[in-house]
Amino acid sequence: MGIFALQSAAGGFLDEDLKRFNKEFDDWCAQFESYEEANLARKNLPKKIIAEVVEITPLSYPKYFFHTLQGVIHATRQIDDKIICIVEPYMSSSFRIAVCDLSTKKVKISKTSYKSVLSVEGAFTHFELRNL
Repeated sequence: MGIFALQSAAGGFLDEDLKRFNKEFDDWCAQFESYEEANLARKNLPKKIIAEVVEITPLSYPKYFFHTLQGVIHATRQIDDKIICIVEPYMSSSFRIAVCDLSTKKVKISKTSYKSVLSVEGAFTHFELRNL
């Protein structure tokens, strides 16, 4: 399950007044519970404001909230106030585990790299915060 928001083609999310794009997704952004609701708002915007409807899911959440986290995110899960991710920093690179702290907005990348999806998924399943 996700939330829906209006994003500009250049990045940033439309504010609650549907007038300006914020550089980052935050509490002041317009959020919708369904695609239909977001799309209706998008269609009713003035022609000079161009926006796309995006769904923010647990898998895409780190992309919008942790800007220092680079690469492709393959899986996420939450432990306490941390989001743990399997990350492929760049195409065909080894996988890493990233810990995204919701309270400080900082990201820590594990020193261990994993060559295969099976090995990183095993580590991810049994990951504990003290492993980092």
